[in-house]
Formats: sequence, C-alpha cells, structure tokens
Amino acid sequence: MYAIIATGGKQYRVSEGDVIRVEKLKAAEGESVTFEDVLAIGDDKLTVGNPTIEKASVAAKVLKQGRAKKVIVYKYKNKSGYHKKNGHRQAYTEVQIDKINA
Repeated sequence: MYAIIATGGKQYRVSEGDVIRVEKLKAAEGESVTFEDVLAIGDDKLTVGNPTIEKASVAAKVLKQGRAKKVIVYKYKNKSGYHKKNGHRQAYTEVQIDKINA
C-alpha cells in the first residue's frame, strides 16, 4: 500500500517504513507528526481525492532535523564588473513513515 501526500509545497509517494526528507517541520526529534493532506491511496486499486481524501492520514516519526549541502549562487554581469557570490543551505526534516490510515 502506498499514499501520495502533500507537504511543504511538494508531493511525495510514500509507503510504510520509508524514510524521506521533507521541508522543515516544527517538530522535535523523536516526535510523531501526522500528514493530513493525502491526495491518493494505492493498493489493488487507486483511490484519488478531490483534492484530498477525507479521513485519511499518514503517521510518521521525526528522525532528524538538518540542513542540506551548500549550494553556491553566483551572479555575474558581463563587462560591468558586477559579481556576487552567495551560499544557501536548505533546512529539512527527515521522517520515517509509520502507518497509512485509509
């Protein structure tokens, strides 16, 4: 059984036991979180919500809060002497999917 959930402006296809990285959530390590925005559930047949499935949720446990590797952003304009170097590290939350409630 799998589910398609929406969190942080993105969609993820998850099954029980999966470990995924989502946009940062306000939850401490070891806490449980519930994703209420379940867009679809697939088993023998696919059930699609309009836009979400009511009374469906996905329970997960927070494993880690972290930041991704640094991405260098370099802006440059030819012949004008303008250049600017910037770095960015995106914050994420690593969660393990415990149960899909359909």
